[in-house]
Amino acid sequence: MPKHIFKRFLPDPKLIREHKYLQMFGTILHNENLWHMNRHSVARAFAIGLFTAFLPIPFQMVVAAALAILWRGNLPISVCLVWITNPFTMPPIFFFCYKVGTTILRIPHEPFHMELSLHWLETKFLRIWEPLLLGSVICGIIAALIGYGFILLFWRLWVIRAMKHRKERHRRLFFKRKDSNKKETGAKSRL
Repeated sequence: MPKHIFKRFLPDPKLIREHKYLQMFGTILHNENLWHMNRHSVARAFAIGLFTAFLPIPFQMVVAAALAILWRGNLPISVCLVWITNPFTMPPIFFFCYKVGTTILRIPHEPFHMELSLHWLETKFLRIWEPLLLGSVICGIIAALIGYGFILLFWRLWVIRAMKHRKERHRRLFFKRKDSNKKETGAKSRL
């Protein structure tokens, strides 16, 4: 099952349950369905995590956790996927989202240098927030749909492959038994 692949990369559930920003969800985090891995919960988690990763907002992990609770996605996967946008990848991702937004709104894009400061928020962000938000939502929806479809396809192909291997293993075992039975009956008839 592909869930073994995903489980290798996920943090311990205790770490997520005890995260200071996720404590606000209380005992809801102890619901086993949020930690269960099947193809639909993992696909929903990928969609939630990828969409939330593209949103230019603080506390993306909290938003991803709330959406995972609401739409019954796998909580650890949705929270971990938010880290696609980290301090190193944020500038190029959000600049691309900004360019998508300016293209759709048909406004000229302003060259800007993103800074995490109050001065930058007061001056530059107020001029670019509309195209940035629009581009982020569009890119997030596209990434979510691609991630959702990819996980469903990957999971299906993995199950088909596992079924073929299982069928082949059973076939070899059946013929091995059949051959050993022929040898035994042949040996008995000679006696």
